[in-house]
Amino acid sequence: MSDSNTTDFTNPSTFIVLGIPGLEMAHVWISIPFCTMYIIAILGNLTILFIVKKELSLHGPMYYFLCMLAVTDLVLFTSILPKMLSIFWFNSREINFSACLIQLYIIHGFSVMEFGIFVAMALDRYVAICDPLRHFTILTNSVVAKIGLAVVLRGCVLALPTPFLVKQWPYCRTSMIPHTHCEHIYVVKLACAYISISSYYGLFVASFVTDTDVVLITMSYTQILKDIFSLPTKDAQLKTFGTCSSHLCAILAFYIPTIFSSLASRFGFNVALHFCVLFANVYLLVPPMLNPIIYGVRTKQIWDRLLRLFTHKEL
Repeated sequence: MSDSNTTDFTNPSTFIVLGIPGLEMAHVWISIPFCTMYIIAILGNLTILFIVKKELSLHGPMYYFLCMLAVTDLVLFTSILPKMLSIFWFNSREINFSACLIQLYIIHGFSVMEFGIFVAMALDRYVAICDPLRHFTILTNSVVAKIGLAVVLRGCVLALPTPFLVKQWPYCRTSMIPHTHCEHIYVVKLACAYISISSYYGLFVASFVTDTDVVLITMSYTQILKDIFSLPTKDAQLKTFGTCSSHLCAILAFYIPTIFSSLASRFGFNVALHFCVLFANVYLLVPPMLNPIIYGVRTKQIWDRLLRLFTHKEL
Protein backbone atom coordinates (compact mmCIF):
# COMPACT_ATOMS: atom_id res chain seq x y z
CA MET A 1 0.00 0.00 0.00
CA SER A 2 1.23 3.51 -0.77
CA ASP A 3 2.23 6.05 1.81
CA SER A 4 -0.15 8.82 2.86
CA ASN A 5 1.00 11.29 0.17
CA THR A 6 0.49 8.97 -2.79
CA THR A 7 -2.35 7.04 -4.22
CA ASP A 8 -2.21 3.35 -5.03
CA PHE A 9 -4.77 2.72 -7.77
CA THR A 10 -4.98 -1.03 -7.39
CA ASN A 11 -7.47 -3.62 -6.24
CA PRO A 12 -6.52 -5.10 -2.87
CA SER A 13 -5.78 -8.80 -2.76
CA THR A 14 -7.89 -9.10 0.39
CA PHE A 15 -10.44 -7.16 2.39
CA ILE A 16 -10.69 -7.11 6.17
CA VAL A 17 -14.27 -7.76 7.30
CA LEU A 18 -14.64 -6.14 10.71
CA GLY A 19 -17.85 -7.78 11.87
CA ILE A 20 -20.18 -5.49 13.83
CA PRO A 21 -18.32 -2.22 14.52
CA GLY A 22 -18.60 -1.11 18.13
CA LEU A 23 -19.76 -4.52 19.34
CA GLU A 24 -16.53 -6.48 18.91
CA MET A 25 -16.48 -7.51 22.56
CA ALA A 26 -19.92 -9.05 22.17
CA HIS A 27 -19.17 -11.01 18.98
CA VAL A 28 -19.10 -14.38 20.73
CA TRP A 29 -22.45 -13.73 22.40
CA ILE A 30 -24.01 -12.40 19.20
CA SER A 31 -22.86 -15.55 17.40
CA ILE A 32 -25.06 -17.76 19.58
CA PRO A 33 -28.44 -16.61 18.19
CA PHE A 34 -26.99 -16.42 14.67
CA CYS A 35 -25.64 -19.97 14.90
CA THR A 36 -28.97 -21.15 16.32
CA MET A 37 -30.81 -19.51 13.41
CA TYR A 38 -28.42 -21.19 10.98
CA ILE A 39 -29.12 -24.65 12.40
CA ILE A 40 -32.90 -24.05 12.44
CA ALA A 41 -32.83 -22.70 8.87
CA ILE A 42 -30.83 -25.66 7.52
CA LEU A 43 -32.97 -28.26 9.28
CA GLY A 44 -36.23 -26.49 8.44
CA ASN A 45 -35.54 -25.89 4.76
CA LEU A 46 -34.09 -29.38 4.21
CA THR A 47 -37.19 -30.81 5.91
CA ILE A 48 -39.44 -28.85 3.54
CA LEU A 49 -37.50 -30.17 0.54
CA PHE A 50 -37.61 -33.74 1.85
CA ILE A 51 -41.34 -33.68 2.60
CA VAL A 52 -42.29 -32.20 -0.77
CA LYS A 53 -40.10 -34.74 -2.57
CA LYS A 54 -41.57 -37.70 -0.68
CA GLU A 55 -45.23 -36.67 -0.63
CA LEU A 56 -46.76 -37.02 -4.11
CA SER A 57 -49.83 -34.99 -3.09
CA LEU A 58 -47.53 -31.98 -2.62
CA HIS A 59 -46.26 -32.09 -6.20
CA GLY A 60 -48.04 -28.91 -7.25
CA PRO A 61 -47.25 -25.26 -8.11
CA MET A 62 -47.38 -23.88 -4.56
CA TYR A 63 -44.95 -26.48 -3.23
CA TYR A 64 -42.60 -26.24 -6.21
CA PHE A 65 -42.30 -22.51 -5.53
CA LEU A 66 -41.86 -23.28 -1.83
CA CYS A 67 -38.96 -25.60 -2.71
CA MET A 68 -37.40 -22.82 -4.79
CA LEU A 69 -37.72 -20.53 -1.77
CA ALA A 70 -36.08 -23.14 0.47
CA VAL A 71 -33.12 -23.58 -1.90
CA THR A 72 -32.72 -19.80 -2.24
CA ASP A 73 -32.76 -19.38 1.54
CA LEU A 74 -30.17 -22.14 2.00
CA VAL A 75 -27.82 -20.52 -0.53
CA LEU A 76 -28.26 -17.03 0.97
CA PHE A 77 -27.69 -18.26 4.51
CA THR A 78 -24.68 -20.40 3.62
CA SER A 79 -23.02 -17.60 1.65
CA ILE A 80 -22.96 -15.41 4.78
CA LEU A 81 -23.02 -17.39 8.04
CA PRO A 82 -19.84 -19.54 7.85
CA LYS A 83 -17.61 -16.51 7.25
CA MET A 84 -19.48 -14.45 9.84
CA LEU A 85 -19.05 -17.15 12.49
CA SER A 86 -15.34 -17.45 11.65
CA ILE A 87 -15.04 -13.72 12.37
CA PHE A 88 -16.95 -13.99 15.65
CA TRP A 89 -15.23 -17.16 16.91
CA PHE A 90 -11.72 -17.12 15.43
CA ASN A 91 -11.21 -13.46 14.49
CA SER A 92 -10.63 -14.66 10.90
CA ARG A 93 -11.40 -11.37 9.17
CA GLU A 94 -9.58 -11.63 5.85
CA ILE A 95 -11.53 -12.39 2.70
CA ASN A 96 -10.04 -12.70 -0.75
CA PHE A 97 -11.07 -9.94 -3.17
CA SER A 98 -12.51 -12.45 -5.66
CA ALA A 99 -14.33 -14.31 -2.88
CA CYS A 100 -15.77 -10.99 -1.74
CA LEU A 101 -17.11 -10.31 -5.26
CA ILE A 102 -18.64 -13.80 -5.42
CA GLN A 103 -20.30 -13.36 -2.02
CA LEU A 104 -21.61 -9.95 -3.05
CA TYR A 105 -23.05 -11.38 -6.28
CA ILE A 106 -24.71 -14.31 -4.52
CA ILE A 107 -26.32 -12.07 -1.90
CA HIS A 108 -27.74 -9.66 -4.48
CA GLY A 109 -28.68 -12.28 -7.06
CA PHE A 110 -30.45 -14.61 -4.67
CA SER A 111 -32.17 -11.74 -2.83
CA VAL A 112 -33.70 -10.66 -6.16
CA MET A 113 -34.68 -14.29 -6.81
CA GLU A 114 -36.43 -14.41 -3.44
CA PHE A 115 -38.46 -11.34 -4.35
CA GLY A 116 -39.44 -13.04 -7.61
CA ILE A 117 -40.44 -16.27 -5.85
CA PHE A 118 -42.84 -14.35 -3.63
CA VAL A 119 -44.44 -12.86 -6.75
CA ALA A 120 -44.75 -16.34 -8.27
CA MET A 121 -46.35 -17.61 -5.06
CA ALA A 122 -48.80 -14.69 -5.12
CA LEU A 123 -49.71 -15.62 -8.70
CA ASP A 124 -50.29 -19.21 -7.59
CA ARG A 125 -52.59 -18.07 -4.75
CA TYR A 126 -54.44 -15.78 -7.16
CA VAL A 127 -55.14 -18.59 -9.63
CA ALA A 128 -55.95 -21.11 -6.85
CA ILE A 129 -58.52 -18.82 -5.20
CA CYS A 130 -59.93 -16.84 -8.14
CA ASP A 131 -60.03 -19.66 -10.71
CA PRO A 132 -59.72 -22.91 -8.70
CA LEU A 133 -61.18 -25.20 -11.37
CA ARG A 134 -58.42 -24.25 -13.80
CA HIS A 135 -55.59 -23.98 -11.27
CA PHE A 136 -53.66 -27.03 -12.46
CA THR A 137 -54.45 -26.47 -16.15
CA ILE A 138 -53.12 -22.89 -16.00
CA LEU A 139 -50.11 -23.55 -13.78
CA THR A 140 -48.87 -26.73 -15.39
CA ASN A 141 -45.42 -28.14 -14.63
CA SER A 142 -44.15 -26.54 -17.84
CA VAL A 143 -45.50 -23.11 -16.89
CA VAL A 144 -44.12 -23.42 -13.35
CA ALA A 145 -40.69 -24.35 -14.78
CA LYS A 146 -40.77 -21.31 -17.10
CA ILE A 147 -41.73 -19.01 -14.23
CA GLY A 148 -38.94 -20.47 -12.11
CA LEU A 149 -36.43 -19.99 -14.93
CA ALA A 150 -37.56 -16.38 -15.39
CA VAL A 151 -37.12 -15.73 -11.66
CA VAL A 152 -33.60 -17.19 -11.69
CA LEU A 153 -32.56 -15.34 -14.86
CA ARG A 154 -33.87 -12.02 -13.54
CA GLY A 155 -31.83 -12.41 -10.36
CA CYS A 156 -28.67 -13.43 -12.22
CA VAL A 157 -28.92 -10.66 -14.83
CA LEU A 158 -29.81 -7.79 -12.48
CA ALA A 159 -27.03 -8.72 -10.04
CA LEU A 160 -24.38 -9.32 -12.73
CA PRO A 161 -23.19 -5.69 -13.20
CA THR A 162 -22.66 -5.24 -9.46
CA PRO A 163 -19.39 -7.21 -9.01
CA PHE A 164 -18.02 -5.87 -12.31
CA LEU A 165 -18.63 -2.29 -11.17
CA VAL A 166 -17.04 -3.04 -7.81
CA LYS A 167 -14.01 -4.62 -9.50
CA GLN A 168 -13.31 -1.65 -11.76
CA TRP A 169 -12.91 0.89 -8.95
CA PRO A 170 -9.45 1.69 -7.54
CA TYR A 171 -9.13 1.13 -3.78
CA CYS A 172 -6.60 3.35 -2.03
CA ARG A 173 -8.24 4.35 1.24
CA THR A 174 -8.57 1.26 3.39
CA SER A 175 -9.38 -2.39 2.92
CA MET A 176 -11.51 -2.62 6.04
CA ILE A 177 -15.22 -3.34 5.50
CA PRO A 178 -17.31 -2.25 8.52
CA HIS A 179 -19.74 -5.13 8.13
CA THR A 180 -20.12 -8.89 8.66
CA HIS A 181 -19.98 -9.65 4.93
CA CYS A 182 -19.24 -7.97 1.60
CA GLU A 183 -22.25 -5.68 1.47
CA HIS A 184 -22.22 -3.76 -1.83
CA ILE A 185 -22.57 -0.19 -0.59
CA TYR A 186 -19.98 -0.68 2.19
CA VAL A 187 -17.45 -2.09 -0.28
CA VAL A 188 -17.78 0.65 -2.92
CA LYS A 189 -17.47 3.34 -0.24
CA LEU A 190 -13.85 2.18 0.17
CA ALA A 191 -13.03 3.15 -3.43
CA CYS A 192 -11.11 6.35 -4.16
CA ALA A 193 -13.19 7.19 -7.23
CA TYR A 194 -16.53 8.68 -8.19
CA ILE A 195 -18.74 5.72 -7.32
CA SER A 196 -22.15 7.23 -8.09
CA ILE A 197 -22.77 4.75 -10.91
CA SER A 198 -22.43 1.82 -8.46
CA SER A 199 -24.60 3.53 -5.88
CA TYR A 200 -27.25 4.53 -8.42
CA TYR A 201 -27.31 1.09 -10.00
CA GLY A 202 -27.73 -0.58 -6.61
CA LEU A 203 -30.54 1.84 -5.77
CA PHE A 204 -32.13 1.27 -9.20
CA VAL A 205 -32.16 -2.52 -8.76
CA ALA A 206 -33.54 -2.25 -5.22
CA SER A 207 -36.24 0.22 -6.27
CA PHE A 208 -37.14 -1.55 -9.53
CA VAL A 209 -37.40 -4.99 -7.96
CA THR A 210 -39.20 -3.83 -4.82
CA ASP A 211 -41.65 -1.48 -6.56
CA THR A 212 -42.47 -3.88 -9.40
CA ASP A 213 -42.92 -6.89 -7.15
CA VAL A 214 -44.93 -5.02 -4.52
CA VAL A 215 -47.29 -3.74 -7.23
CA LEU A 216 -47.74 -7.27 -8.67
CA ILE A 217 -48.31 -8.81 -5.23
CA THR A 218 -50.73 -6.02 -4.27
CA MET A 219 -52.70 -6.52 -7.50
CA SER A 220 -52.90 -10.27 -6.86
CA TYR A 221 -54.05 -9.89 -3.28
CA THR A 222 -56.52 -7.12 -4.10
CA GLN A 223 -58.30 -9.52 -6.43
CA ILE A 224 -57.93 -12.37 -3.94
CA LEU A 225 -59.53 -10.31 -1.16
CA LYS A 226 -62.39 -9.32 -3.47
CA ASP A 227 -63.09 -12.97 -4.15
CA ILE A 228 -62.76 -13.91 -0.48
CA PHE A 229 -65.23 -11.24 0.69
CA SER A 230 -67.68 -12.33 -1.99
CA LEU A 231 -67.95 -15.79 -0.39
CA PRO A 232 -71.34 -16.43 1.28
CA THR A 233 -70.22 -17.33 4.83
CA LYS A 234 -67.62 -16.05 7.26
CA ASP A 235 -66.28 -19.58 7.79
CA ALA A 236 -65.65 -19.93 4.05
CA GLN A 237 -63.94 -16.54 4.02
CA LEU A 238 -61.63 -17.44 6.92
CA LYS A 239 -60.84 -20.86 5.50
CA THR A 240 -59.94 -19.42 2.09
CA PHE A 241 -57.90 -16.60 3.60
CA GLY A 242 -56.03 -19.18 5.69
CA THR A 243 -54.64 -20.72 2.50
CA CYS A 244 -52.64 -17.56 1.76
CA SER A 245 -51.93 -16.29 5.31
CA SER A 246 -48.57 -18.09 5.48
CA HIS A 247 -47.51 -16.40 2.22
CA LEU A 248 -48.46 -12.96 3.57
CA CYS A 249 -46.50 -13.59 6.79
CA ALA A 250 -43.41 -14.64 4.81
CA ILE A 251 -43.69 -11.55 2.57
CA LEU A 252 -43.88 -9.18 5.55
CA ALA A 253 -40.95 -10.93 7.28
CA PHE A 254 -38.80 -10.42 4.18
CA TYR A 255 -39.91 -7.11 2.66
CA ILE A 256 -40.09 -4.82 5.70
CA PRO A 257 -36.51 -5.32 7.00
CA THR A 258 -35.16 -5.48 3.43
CA ILE A 259 -36.54 -2.05 2.51
CA PHE A 260 -35.45 -0.48 5.80
CA SER A 261 -31.93 -1.94 5.59
CA SER A 262 -31.46 -0.83 1.98
CA LEU A 263 -32.54 2.75 2.71
CA ALA A 264 -30.62 3.01 5.99
CA SER A 265 -27.33 1.77 4.46
CA ARG A 266 -27.54 4.29 1.63
CA PHE A 267 -28.96 7.37 3.30
CA GLY A 268 -27.98 6.92 6.93
CA PHE A 269 -31.08 8.30 8.68
CA ASN A 270 -28.74 9.07 11.62
CA VAL A 271 -28.85 5.39 12.57
CA ALA A 272 -25.86 3.95 14.46
CA LEU A 273 -23.58 1.85 12.24
CA HIS A 274 -23.78 -1.23 14.47
CA PHE A 275 -27.59 -1.08 14.29
CA CYS A 276 -27.51 -0.87 10.47
CA VAL A 277 -25.18 -3.88 10.31
CA LEU A 278 -27.28 -5.90 12.74
CA PHE A 279 -30.47 -5.06 10.85
CA ALA A 280 -28.86 -5.98 7.52
CA ASN A 281 -28.11 -9.39 9.00
CA VAL A 282 -31.63 -9.71 10.35
CA TYR A 283 -33.20 -9.29 6.90
CA LEU A 284 -30.82 -11.84 5.38
CA LEU A 285 -30.86 -14.41 8.18
CA VAL A 286 -34.27 -14.28 9.89
CA PRO A 287 -36.55 -14.96 6.86
CA PRO A 288 -34.70 -18.19 5.90
CA MET A 289 -35.25 -19.39 9.48
CA LEU A 290 -38.89 -18.25 9.64
CA ASN A 291 -40.07 -19.43 6.21
CA PRO A 292 -40.02 -23.20 6.94
CA ILE A 293 -41.61 -22.56 10.34
CA ILE A 294 -44.35 -20.37 8.86
CA TYR A 295 -45.13 -22.77 6.02
CA GLY A 296 -44.70 -25.87 8.16
CA VAL A 297 -47.11 -24.70 10.83
CA ARG A 298 -49.58 -22.81 8.63
CA THR A 299 -49.79 -25.33 5.76
CA LYS A 300 -51.91 -28.31 6.80
CA GLN A 301 -50.51 -30.73 4.20
CA ILE A 302 -46.90 -30.13 5.29
CA TRP A 303 -47.79 -30.23 8.98
CA ASP A 304 -49.69 -33.51 8.57
CA ARG A 305 -46.81 -35.08 6.65
CA LEU A 306 -44.34 -33.87 9.26
CA LEU A 307 -46.40 -35.45 12.04
CA ARG A 308 -46.57 -38.71 10.09
CA LEU A 309 -42.80 -38.60 9.65
CA PHE A 310 -42.15 -38.43 13.38
CA THR A 311 -45.00 -40.64 14.60
CA HIS A 312 -44.52 -43.27 11.86
CA LYS A 313 -48.24 -43.29 11.20
CA GLU A 314 -49.94 -43.50 7.83
CA LEU A 315 -53.17 -41.65 7.20
